Amino acid sequence: AIGHSKYQESKRIAIFLSMPDEIQTEEIIKDIFKRGKECFIPRYKPHSNHMDMLKLSSAEDISSLTLTSWNILQPSDDDSAREEALAGGGLDLIFMPGLGFDKKGNRLGRGKGYYDTYLERCMKHPSGKPYTIALAFREQICESVPVTENDVQVDEILYEDC
Repeated sequence: AIGHSKYQESKRIAIFLSMPDEIQTEEIIKDIFKRGKECFIPRYKPHSNHMDMLKLSSAEDISSLTLTSWNILQPSDDDSAREEALAGGGLDLIFMPGLGFDKKGNRLGRGKGYYDTYLERCMKHPSGKPYTIALAFREQICESVPVTENDVQVDEILYEDC
């Protein structure tokens, strides 16, 4: 992923903090800071489909985050000091997780529509829709995954062998 031209030319990048069954993103996050780019991570609101992308100050900053009941590390609800990506310059690139993908770029998420809803908000931002790259294991690529009209296709899927 870090050899990707879109990544190299992006300044403001959103990336997920991996759960155990997802592609591990820690090395990418370290690289984002090493190259002097800005890094944003999701804060999911429970019982809704609302998600914000909040700025990390360093790779070490991750250790200050709290673990949610879903076992996801994220900034706490009362953490208002962090910049939200769309309150600033928007995003150039979003690395997206998912449970399954097909070759057409359809993505099966965890069912709440957080990313689809967030991308709709991105489209209203002056900087426009960021490029989206899904990070997947080869086993997650299927012939087709179920989609609804609210699902936003990903621009590209990068997959690696386990």
